[in-house]
Amino acid sequence: MAYNETHVAQHSSQVLSTNKVLRNTYGLLAMTLLFSAVTAGVAMTMGVERMNIFVFFIGAYGLMFLVHKTANSAAGLLATFAFTGFMGFTLGPILSAYLALPNGAALIMNALAMTGLTFIGLSAVALITKKDFSFLANFLMAGAIVLILAMVAGLIFQIPTLMLMVSAGFVLFASAAILYQTSEIVHRAGETNYILATITLYVSIYNLFVSLLALLGIMSND
Repeated sequence: MAYNETHVAQHSSQVLSTNKVLRNTYGLLAMTLLFSAVTAGVAMTMGVERMNIFVFFIGAYGLMFLVHKTANSAAGLLATFAFTGFMGFTLGPILSAYLALPNGAALIMNALAMTGLTFIGLSAVALITKKDFSFLANFLMAGAIVLILAMVAGLIFQIPTLMLMVSAGFVLFASAAILYQTSEIVHRAGETNYILATITLYVSIYNLFVSLLALLGIMSND
C-alpha cells in the first residue's frame, strides 16, 4: 500500500511539473513570437536590406549559444528575447521583398496560416496521444547536417531545384522538431528547462514559416 501511494504521489508530482514546463514554454513562446513580429515591423519600417548570410549566422548562433549558457538563470530570459528579436529583425527584409510582389500579402498570410495550423496540429498529436517521439533524435541530427550542407551548396551554385528541395526539407525537419520537443516535455525524457524548450520550438516555427513562404513563392512563380 505504501509503495502504491508513493508511486501515485510521484506520478502526480511529475504531471504537475510537466504541466508547469508546458505552460511556461507556451507562454514564453507566445511572447517571443509577438516580440519578433514587432522587430520585423521595425526592420520593414526602417527599410533594412537583407543581412549578409555570414553576419546572420554569426548573430544567430552567437545569441543561441548565449541562451544555452544562461538558460538556468534570469539572464536566460533576456538572451531569449535578444535572440528572437534578432531573428524577427532579419525576417523584416524578407517580408518586405514579398510584399513588393503582386500577391505578396496573400503569400505571407497563407504561409502564416499554414505555419500556425501545422504547429497546433503537431503539438496536439504529441500532447493528446502522448506518444514518445524520442526516436526522431537521430533523424534530426542527420537532417540538420544534410540541410546545412545543402543550403550552403544552394547559395554557392544557385540551383533552383536544390533550393526547392532545401525548403521542403526544412518543412519536414521543423515539423519533426516540433513533435520531438513537445514529446520530450511530456515524457520528461529530455527537456525540463522551458527557456531551451521555447528556443527549440521558436526556431522550428521560424524555419517552418520561412520555408513555406519560399515554397509558396516558387509555386506561384515569384
